[in-house]
Amino acid sequence: MVDLNIEDFAAAAAYLREKGFAVGDGDLSLECLPGGVSNRTVLVRFSDGRSWVLKQALPKLRVAVDWFSSPERIHREALALQWFARLAPAGSVPCFEFEDEPNYLLGMDAVPFPHQNWKTVLLSGRVNLNYVQQFGRLLGLVHRRASQECEARKAFEDTSFFESLRLEPYYLYSAERVPAAAEFLHRLVDETRSGRLTLVHGDYSPKNILLRDDRLVLLDYEVAHFGEPAFDLGFSLTHFLSKAHHLTAQRALFAEAAVCYWQAYTQALGNVPWARDLEPRAVRHALGCLLARAAGRSPLEYLSDAERVRQCQAVLSLLPEPPCRVQDLVSEFLSGLEPCAYDSAPDRTRDSR
Repeated sequence: MVDLNIEDFAAAAAYLREKGFAVGDGDLSLECLPGGVSNRTVLVRFSDGRSWVLKQALPKLRVAVDWFSSPERIHREALALQWFARLAPAGSVPCFEFEDEPNYLLGMDAVPFPHQNWKTVLLSGRVNLNYVQQFGRLLGLVHRRASQECEARKAFEDTSFFESLRLEPYYLYSAERVPAAAEFLHRLVDETRSGRLTLVHGDYSPKNILLRDDRLVLLDYEVAHFGEPAFDLGFSLTHFLSKAHHLTAQRALFAEAAVCYWQAYTQALGNVPWARDLEPRAVRHALGCLLARAAGRSPLEYLSDAERVRQCQAVLSLLPEPPCRVQDLVSEFLSGLEPCAYDSAPDRTRDSR
């Protein structure tokens, strides 16, 4: 039983003083941070100028439907923070400070202000291809380096948190909600479970990127595991394509960003043995995630009900014969959002493009 609730600021301040993290009797400033559904997240400013972020895992996620995951995943995040700091470009990962296992709690350095959340920037319609390229290079570098680390395979071989936070709520739940996609999604799950290729972040999206001094800082590592890199790619491509769907005036910019991201990733990845057939797998995961973010347990909050229906229809039209290239995925998915395309989706074939 966890006694500490870090959103109780008096209790959190007393805890930090008791543990010796706060110097002297100086004031502590505490503030709840928005955006997460799976953790309590609190910004702490110490009187000596330090700033930390405290994260405490929740057993039940803060979403509309029941969604449970063991809070022990905070230990995975603590481990992944330290591993990603070794693998990613310098300054791309917050510094780990401490872990408290009984309270399912960790502390890390806060990203200094001023900074911006990249998801917020993108939803305002501002697409900077420099950030997109950094996003691709960061993931490609981590995937390449981690695939050569035997210790990483051992440290992250458990995939239980990925199962409870990604495969079940995204693919398996969507298979129940959208029977027409069930066969595709079940095959995708089987394929994903058999892949053990590199360290996978599992939540690689713009919402987990802070922009600071024109550099990207990556957050949220609780789903990290040694597995299928195509999931990270499909998961992240989904965010560019869903925003292209939602923000019609910037559709061409987001389409360009998706292709640019893939190109930057592949350049950073290099000639690892499994790179040859990675692209069609990434496309299949993008289709699975595009469907899941419209029909799964965690739908994208910025999509309207009509947009979610339209996104499902556009994906379903591609499942009989998925594209093999990211560039084709981008063009075919966006074409499928047009009324003339999705109205006839049940009869659509690749030859009708």
